[in-house]
Amino acid sequence: MGLADRSNPDGSIWLADLVAGVSMAGLLLPEAVAYSGIANLPPQAGVLGLFAGLVVYGLIGRSRFAIVSATSSSAAVLGAATLSIAGPDAAMRAMLAAGLVMATGVAFVFASVARLGSICNFISKPVLRGFSFGLAIAIVLKQLPEMNGAHPQATALLAFTYEMFSQLPHWNWTGVAFGLGALLALKALSRFRKLPGALFVIAAGTLIGQWFDIKSHAVGLVGPIVLSLSVPNLPDLSRDHWLRLGELSLAVLLLLFAESYGAIRSMALKHGDEISPNRDLLAFGGANFVSGLLHGLPVGAGYSATSANEAAGAMSGKSAWIAAAVVLLLVAVFLPFIEQTPEPVLAAVVIHAVSHTLTLSAFRPYFEWRRDRVVVVAAALAVILLGVLDGLLAGIAISLVMTLRSLSEPRVSELGRVGAGHDFLSCSQHPNALPIAGLLVLRPEAPLFFANVERVLTDIRVRIAAAQPRGLVLSLEETPDLDGTSIEALRDFAAEQARANVTLILARLKDPVFALLAPSLASASQTILETGSVDDAVARLLVAGVGEALQGDAASG
Repeated sequence: MGLADRSNPDGSIWLADLVAGVSMAGLLLPEAVAYSGIANLPPQAGVLGLFAGLVVYGLIGRSRFAIVSATSSSAAVLGAATLSIAGPDAAMRAMLAAGLVMATGVAFVFASVARLGSICNFISKPVLRGFSFGLAIAIVLKQLPEMNGAHPQATALLAFTYEMFSQLPHWNWTGVAFGLGALLALKALSRFRKLPGALFVIAAGTLIGQWFDIKSHAVGLVGPIVLSLSVPNLPDLSRDHWLRLGELSLAVLLLLFAESYGAIRSMALKHGDEISPNRDLLAFGGANFVSGLLHGLPVGAGYSATSANEAAGAMSGKSAWIAAAVVLLLVAVFLPFIEQTPEPVLAAVVIHAVSHTLTLSAFRPYFEWRRDRVVVVAAALAVILLGVLDGLLAGIAISLVMTLRSLSEPRVSELGRVGAGHDFLSCSQHPNALPIAGLLVLRPEAPLFFANVERVLTDIRVRIAAAQPRGLVLSLEETPDLDGTSIEALRDFAAEQARANVTLILARLKDPVFALLAPSLASASQTILETGSVDDAVARLLVAGVGEALQGDAASG
């Protein structure tokens, strides 16, 4: 618990968690039912995933604000993935969905055991924001037929949208009116963050629908929600299906953990809490595996639900337990009532839930910084043009390609001394940083590895040919470790400089790099390995045998 919250007595904490838990239950239950529709699964899938997420994360997870439940993005990816494999076969899609959720849980557990807590960084923020924006557009468009009664047959989003609007003369305007009314009510109630606005809107919509006899106007209802207590079981799938689901589970894992850990980390920073990414990986793994066994949706700590929990006054993880208990009570008492919810109202709940990502302000910083503009736009367009699943995979690919591109084309900076001090800074960035006459001091601005080491050393060779230095200091402060290709390349480079009678010092070496290079460069007699600063390396050259001439050059300079 954060320092700011430790003064609260236990009684007030319990009361705050009770209020937050009740409020969250009113938000989570409607969304759980609604997100099942996004995944093209029965309504109970979201409810079962909700119970698994709240209970299992509550037992294992670290964040006191995280609300682990089905998310719109993971539900959309699940629906797209099962459709790509099974097509319209509903029974097979249900089994595949259960298998994919379980496989995602297993992938989370393996990531926790391997201590891959930074795995969420494989999806960059621009890609995640662009994907979320494109996904929100896709979800909104796919929910509109639930309101207007259109029946597009196309699966591609653009063709789907064209077909839907081509049926405009045949839209069910009663359903449209119900949906728009629900959206306006949700928007108005969203100002009161501690009120379960979605639950109020569903209750009001159901009552109005029954009074208005909405079924006679060809408006659909949610229908039966079967929460069976049967023994959890593994889906009966072939080996090829399991292999395919194992591949897809990595994409779902990256998406869930990227958005989940963004929410968890922001809450922890705000309240001074500690974070434990590897423990949370295990918690998400357990929650998703149990959800898959129960044939529920994939679950994660969505930002909107987690921030809503904090805004509702939650003080500890007990609020999630209370929310689970209240949801269980609502399901036990009001399940027949929920089954009578008009589909346009449920569609409005989904649209309202994703509407917070439909803002161009998320793009503004990248255009102001003139960085990642193409990336954020490309990620959004990938979802719209390629579909949810392929759009996600394209977004991950964009992240990896941009990372590899930046690492494989690093800038090499020439360093100079600032005044009479000991600091060496980039000459191009700091005009008062002056090079040492007769010496060349260089620093690669990215870690050396197999994809960039030859490019970096080629750049350095060009600079050596131009400057003709008697000594070279190469600062490897950005390189925490080396692979075999880099070691071989540095060994060959050191031998070249020895033959050219250029004294080479590799400076700012990390301990693992020093241990690797010491035996590899032993034959290069003029190569010196230095764990100290660049200033130490320069001083070492100036007092060495080569240094007598250098000191004369420096004095004349």
